[in-house]
Amino acid sequence: MNKKILFVPLVAFLVLVAVFAVQLGKNSAGDDPTKLESVLIGKQVPEFRLEDLIEEGKLYDQDIFKGEPLLLNVWATWCPTCYAEHQYLNELASNGVKIIGLNYKDDRKKAVQWLNELGDPYLINLFDGNGMLGLDLGVYGAPETFLIDANGVVQYRHVGDVNARNWADTLQPKYQKMLGDAKL
Repeated sequence: MNKKILFVPLVAFLVLVAVFAVQLGKNSAGDDPTKLESVLIGKQVPEFRLEDLIEEGKLYDQDIFKGEPLLLNVWATWCPTCYAEHQYLNELASNGVKIIGLNYKDDRKKAVQWLNELGDPYLINLFDGNGMLGLDLGVYGAPETFLIDANGVVQYRHVGDVNARNWADTLQPKYQKMLGDAKL
């Protein structure tokens, strides 16, 4: 038996390992594998018609995102990371940051109770019980936060909690730029 034939499976295996390693090292979001790009960056918030979380029957559409820059925060009571970020969102809101909430695939009563107990940082809180707006936004889960400019255009998507570090390093500079652009 030819000894060279014995090495063919080994070489094929090593080539496959190299190909997989190269592919695992690549991602569409650059060097940060935790960053998930959004196809909505630079586009209008998708059309929707959703009820207010607290005031059943009160409807909102995408026009609520026009007029001033703001954050759209996707949250739910079943999300432990949302609980962790909630106090910081209250702090941001008390410092004048405009935030709209999107209660995502949640129990309405539990969500209202959550806001009553933990505070409500949201100007408006949309109830997305079936998750359709979340789906249109490309939401993978909660929490996610979108920066939306005064024209209702999505400028940035942040996956994970909003905290002092990522607010100062990433989100606040982008938010401040949107505020400046809105005044022009």
